[in-house]
Amino acid sequence: MATKVVMEALSPTMEEGRLVKWLKGEGDAVKSGDVLAEVETDKAVMELVARADGVLRKRLVNEGDATPVGQLIGVIAGADENIDALVGGAGGAGTGAPPQPQSAAAAPPAPDRPAAGRGDRAPVGAVPPEQLVAGTGERAGASPVPQSAAQSQGEASTPPQEQVAGVPPARPAAGHAPRTAIPHTGDHDTEQAPHATDNGGRARSSPLARRLASERGLDISHVRGSGPGGRIVRRDIEAAAAAPPRAAAQGGPPPAAAAPRAPSEGGFTDVPLTQIRKTIARRLSESIGPIPTFYLTAELDLGRVTEMRAAMAEMGPEFKVSVNDVVLKAVATALAQHPEVNAHWLGDRIRHFDRVHLGMAVATDDGLIVPVIFDAHAKRMSEISREAKELAKRARERKLKPEEYTGSTFSVSNLGMFGIDQFTAIINPPESAILAVGSSEDKVVVENGATVVRKRMRVTMSCDHRVIDGAVGAKFLQTLRRLIENPLMLVY
Repeated sequence: MATKVVMEALSPTMEEGRLVKWLKGEGDAVKSGDVLAEVETDKAVMELVARADGVLRKRLVNEGDATPVGQLIGVIAGADENIDALVGGAGGAGTGAPPQPQSAAAAPPAPDRPAAGRGDRAPVGAVPPEQLVAGTGERAGASPVPQSAAQSQGEASTPPQEQVAGVPPARPAAGHAPRTAIPHTGDHDTEQAPHATDNGGRARSSPLARRLASERGLDISHVRGSGPGGRIVRRDIEAAAAAPPRAAAQGGPPPAAAAPRAPSEGGFTDVPLTQIRKTIARRLSESIGPIPTFYLTAELDLGRVTEMRAAMAEMGPEFKVSVNDVVLKAVATALAQHPEVNAHWLGDRIRHFDRVHLGMAVATDDGLIVPVIFDAHAKRMSEISREAKELAKRARERKLKPEEYTGSTFSVSNLGMFGIDQFTAIINPPESAILAVGSSEDKVVVENGATVVRKRMRVTMSCDHRVIDGAVGAKFLQTLRRLIENPLMLVY
């Protein structure tokens, strides 16, 4: 029986995916769980797997094409089976039903993140299985962007662990390979190794290397890998692209310096939008226009923070924390005291959260992503420090799982390390505020009638006036000032 291959929702926020590379050709035999293609979502590069045994009879989407979720992109069938009806209807491919999820184990929700009672949620039985993202236990439409006019942004942005209370994560069935984000590890590989191939005879290479080779028109089978076991990594593709044609084909060493890119005809270069850049553009246009925003700026004294950090560093490297770690802890503590700021605008109501799920903006090569420190108000500063570093590292490597970058109740954006004194950040709907943190610098101030030099830092909070009034925002910043200027309160 013929099986449709559709563009699956590989992350909660995914509305379309770009097919980076087909790993199976037309006529290739496939088994359920085999990786058919690599797909770039709005957050990472993921693997699309086969959902049936048979032969990949038809590929309907070319490499590099962006395709909406649910659209037909291929057909798996028997070698002699007639697929004309399926292929002929590919023009209306948006009607392709998502594949059935794999079987799930009956288990209670994870104890470390219990679902807050949500009486307005639909019962578990009301969620059709085909709407679940396989392997996550989430609805395919669970994203910060509403899937319909009737769905508020707040409902769509609810933390995934609270989206469908009691729905356990799916467990892959026998023979099914789970989908996972593909790590980009090429930048860290330094040892030379012989050219290697995988079991199928294809050169071993990282997904990023394959994508770059495809974009630059290189035959990756002719490139010599320098990663572990001969794996081809990004630097190998860049070296091959910069080398003369003969050296590139032989996998020779790169020249001393790559020639500068010649300007295109017309004096400009068009850069296609990545999925993450499309999502950023859509999300920000939803914020800056319709949301009535006002801004509150405060200058905070970091004298005692500096003293505390120095004292902690003397105790050993494991106690070392950054100014950003102190800010995150202080914001989480202040939000716990001001739930009216830790809130979402849901269109017909405002939701105040008892738990603080703190988003922290991280700049990557592809754009901005906001991983979440869940229950930040209940974590020690050292825990927040370790988790923030790990999340930022994995965000830059595009290894974050969907549940790690959805569900924030308030966000912090810090550009201080770039020498920015002050800026205003754009609110991430349905959140009601975001804090922009500038750099710390020595300033001359007056204390008790005398001029002294103190380390100061400016913060600016962008507030949704539909939720937060000026006095409410000001009181929150007063609490934040008290915590940062008396940091021992954060370790009490």
